[in-house]
Amino acid sequence: MSSKLSFTIETELSPINFSYLLKFIEENYLRRKDVFKDIKILEDERGKILSFKVMVEGLLWSIDVSIIAGNPILVEMLLNGPVPEELVSRIKEDLFISVQVFEERVRQATLYFTWVEGETIVPEKAFSKKNSLIIKVFSESMLFFFLIFIFISVFLFIIFGPYTPIFLVMVQFIILLYSGKIVSSIGDWEITKCNPYVHILQYQLTPEEFERVKVNPKILTEIKNEVYNITLAKGRKVECETAKEVFSKYGLKCVPESVSAKILNLYELVEFACRKFNLPVPKIVLSNITIPNAAASGVSSKYGVMLITTGLLTQLDEEEILTVIGHELSHIKGKDTVAFFTLASAEYILRVYVLWPLVAILGFIYLLLAFSLVYFIAKFFESKADLESAIIIGKPKVLAEALRKIGYRRLLLERDISFRVRSWLGFDPHPPIYFRIKRLERLQKPETIKHPLIESMKDNIKEFVSLFRQ
Repeated sequence: MSSKLSFTIETELSPINFSYLLKFIEENYLRRKDVFKDIKILEDERGKILSFKVMVEGLLWSIDVSIIAGNPILVEMLLNGPVPEELVSRIKEDLFISVQVFEERVRQATLYFTWVEGETIVPEKAFSKKNSLIIKVFSESMLFFFLIFIFISVFLFIIFGPYTPIFLVMVQFIILLYSGKIVSSIGDWEITKCNPYVHILQYQLTPEEFERVKVNPKILTEIKNEVYNITLAKGRKVECETAKEVFSKYGLKCVPESVSAKILNLYELVEFACRKFNLPVPKIVLSNITIPNAAASGVSSKYGVMLITTGLLTQLDEEEILTVIGHELSHIKGKDTVAFFTLASAEYILRVYVLWPLVAILGFIYLLLAFSLVYFIAKFFESKADLESAIIIGKPKVLAEALRKIGYRRLLLERDISFRVRSWLGFDPHPPIYFRIKRLERLQKPETIKHPLIESMKDNIKEFVSLFRQ
């Protein structure tokens, strides 16, 4: 008995890279495993197609697969016989990850041009260690900041003696009040109701073109700057006609099929999500950084700040961006930053004034256990943010897809059970990505959940315990 199954994979690839994608999947995935047979790349009225068969000798089932290049990519499966469901799921995930890995390579060979109407042009920049540290320290939970601050308190005891804990908590609270302004400082543009539009234009080089210019890493930056100077800096559009004189200097041709553009009303997206959450619109800052990221900070909705990178806007579609915004608004609505401040401060005060004899005996082991516990509790709040976005925005599977796109490399690592355990116990406030995706995809009636935080606590503990039963 046979049955048909099909699904799509959204892609940001331009048509010029479709053929290279199919070749990449063939060489880096299909040719490396013996279960794939009859691998062929062909073309018909639907476009370029990669077809293959999945079969294991001696078993009474097989799968005929066709990958039709396009946007979105269409994958068709013909299941012959009792095909294991987990195998179908694994193939789907493998193909998705293969597309993401190829897209990441293409991004390295892509010229990005992003600007906000009425604002100064700011060239795209790499995700610096400074910016990464600011986001990690001062956004969402601020847990890293609280714990590091407390960790160094040992040295401050020399100066302030027994009053050190009180002094530190007061200083932390003052910094907490200004956390929104600190996060805002790494933004390049502020998105407002009067200035809501973000323009993103991409030019994707072919692998052959990229080979010509990648010898010197500075060349791509030079090309971008020169194109900026003769187009946006002079009020002209970025298009092949205006950019070709720059491209020709580097032996490149500007092919219209390699250019893609989108205009996003970012303020409208955030405003729509805020209406759903019954919150005022926070300050929205956009940072022209290629890494996909979003973060929320501030002690209340009145002082909330949302930081979004252009990398997130590039890699996700509007629905996916909306669900990520919902996740961040959950942190603002729940005053999660204040909750983490209370959690970290309580552990610190308890350690210094009550548990000090135990700390003296266990030493670093106590700190390791205490910090692991604090971070494990933090995962409840991150799971709650996923759940509240699913409930209020109403698109749990879309958020799962967004997480899969952003965290596909970690998803690959988390296939190893030992890595999953380390992820649960590690100093990261986010639960493992596999758990977040699985939980969202299995969510049938999110609107029936009355207490998202309690539900998240139960789900996290249940999943963690289940790892030791496998």
